Amino acid sequence: MCGKGGKVVLVPLPPAVARAIDRAVDERTSGPILRNTHGRRMDRHAATRRLKHPAVAAGVRMPRMHSHMLRHTFVTTMLDAGVSLRDVQIAARHTAPRTTMRYDRARKNLDRHPNYILAAYMASGTCPPGLGG
Repeated sequence: MCGKGGKVVLVPLPPAVARAIDRAVDERTSGPILRNTHGRRMDRHAATRRLKHPAVAAGVRMPRMHSHMLRHTFVTTMLDAGVSLRDVQIAARHTAPRTTMRYDRARKNLDRHPNYILAAYMASGTCPPGLGG
């Protein structure tokens, strides 16, 4: 994959994603993977249109749907799943953790508050080194 500044990035793909890319590429050996209706590289506007059509068909109504929402979903779902901030930062290719944290719209989820994590750890009967036990 080619990131910002033309930097080549290796990204592991789950098998289902690899199959979808194989179908999109078909027999081509060069050119963009995602193309618009004219066969040129898809821009964000074309991606948004492609995202809206299945959403409308499924009855999903969002006033400001855009393709960047997929990136928000990618980051917040990983954080909700318990992936460390550092690993999410690497996966999202953010240079600063603060950028990754801005994507975390679920920060108000009290189930993930450190107090609950600490209480669960303490209730498990194990004690950190140096605290007795």
